[in-house]
Amino acid sequence: MRMNSEETAIIKEAQRGNLLAFETLVKRYDRHVMQLAYSMVGNAEDAEDIYQEVFVRVYRSLARFQFKSEFSTWLYRVVVNYCINFQKKKQRTRMYSIDKNDYEDQHWKMTLPGKEKNPEDNTINLELSHEIEAAMDQLPAKQKMVFVLRHFHGHKLREIAALMGCTEGTVKSYLFRATQKMQMLLKEYSTS
Repeated sequence: MRMNSEETAIIKEAQRGNLLAFETLVKRYDRHVMQLAYSMVGNAEDAEDIYQEVFVRVYRSLARFQFKSEFSTWLYRVVVNYCINFQKKKQRTRMYSIDKNDYEDQHWKMTLPGKEKNPEDNTINLELSHEIEAAMDQLPAKQKMVFVLRHFHGHKLREIAALMGCTEGTVKSYLFRATQKMQMLLKEYSTS
């Protein structure tokens, strides 16, 4: 989303403490924040917690936003940083469950292109979606973030670099490693 003069005015009003202006920003970006959080953590409940915490943090730090970048870039960086910290904390305290069947609880499913007209195709697509999600869960946090931002959110490499606060070369390296690992983990599904 490109920041225009209307959005700049809304941000400035929100910086002055106008709650209606802040609500407007939340409404404008809430779906994007939720999708990004969910694609990073893969769990609807955690994504909702992250969503709420991110907007609390944005509200508290909005006065420090200096218009040096797009607001969306700044906001997504808050989301990405929070997700990285969340995943690090979760990895330290992770308790493995035998029953990891929370797919019915998810707000969105990964959909694969193609014809899903018959139940067999739907079943195969759902199974492959689960395998892709499981493979993505095995990626280190930063590799997963780059992979998700590039392939599921369509961000350009330079945008990802800005979001993550690193160089474009670093992003390329993360993406290359993530792609290699995903190919290795999903090689049984390869058509080549």
